Amino acid sequence: MTSAPLPDAGRNWVDRYAPEALKPWLKLGRFDRPIGIWLLLLPGWQGIALALAHYRIRPGAYEAWLFLGFALGACLMRAAGCAFNDIVDRDIDRQVARTAGRPVASGRISVKGAWGFVAGCSLTAMLILLTLNATAILLGVGSLALVAAYPFMKRITWWPQAWLGLTFNWGALMGYAAAGGFAFSAALAPVLGPFLPLVWAGLWLWLGGVFWTLGYDTLYALQDIEDDAMVGVKSSARRLGGRVRAGVGVFYVLAVAFAAIAGWSANLGAGFFGVLVAYAAHLAWQVRSLKPDDPALALRLFKSNREAGLILLAAIGLGALI
Repeated sequence: MTSAPLPDAGRNWVDRYAPEALKPWLKLGRFDRPIGIWLLLLPGWQGIALALAHYRIRPGAYEAWLFLGFALGACLMRAAGCAFNDIVDRDIDRQVARTAGRPVASGRISVKGAWGFVAGCSLTAMLILLTLNATAILLGVGSLALVAAYPFMKRITWWPQAWLGLTFNWGALMGYAAAGGFAFSAALAPVLGPFLPLVWAGLWLWLGGVFWTLGYDTLYALQDIEDDAMVGVKSSARRLGGRVRAGVGVFYVLAVAFAAIAGWSANLGAGFFGVLVAYAAHLAWQVRSLKPDDPALALRLFKSNREAGLILLAAIGLGALI
């Protein structure tokens, strides 16, 4: 059976170049849609950069490995999370036009095979996690609870996108802890112990990311709003209804505000705040461009958040220099 391109994948390297036998597995891990890898990876890179700037750490081999290791880890954990989501949602996916062709829902990969894929990706990611410091390892293990609960959120709350925000931006905390290590005042160590590297800049960065994700995933949910209503799946797009533009606008304002607080807490220079204006302008452009009844436009705006995340990463880097 030939693997057909999925509706929201567009032109991608998997459908164009991958061997036919590998296509279902690559699609199970969403490698045909790398935007998800970027959106999971960028908060981690931002957290690393923020800690390096905050603690004035001169990058070396370990810091270079952090950027590479987080990239590999994002690929693996996003793939594992997507496969787990497909296992849990396979019955719902069959009823939604955009997701009916997914490998598990369509029967191209068995549930047992998908579980093996989850295990393989997770174990490999664990090997990368073990190269980090104790705080980052604890945070990494703790993230599994968020990942495991996410597929069920659309069944019990109108705000599964908020839970995704908590999950997808966990890398900001991990990156900040992994890069900052224990470069803090010894006088505070007995009180806050290994979690002190998270106070406060990394925490503000994470909160900003949560609202950023809540905004962009609401855009993504607009693609399925009619099918979700028929199937009974909840989403922020359905909950906001005609107020979706205003809702996304509020989420993005909070994302920028918390990012600004993170930069201020980390003592970043004027360069950060200068580029942060570009980050805010990009998010404002998304809100102005949004047409709730145009799913194709919603997908394009959603994908543009790779550039938004890169702008914020550049702001942190420039804030360390200027």
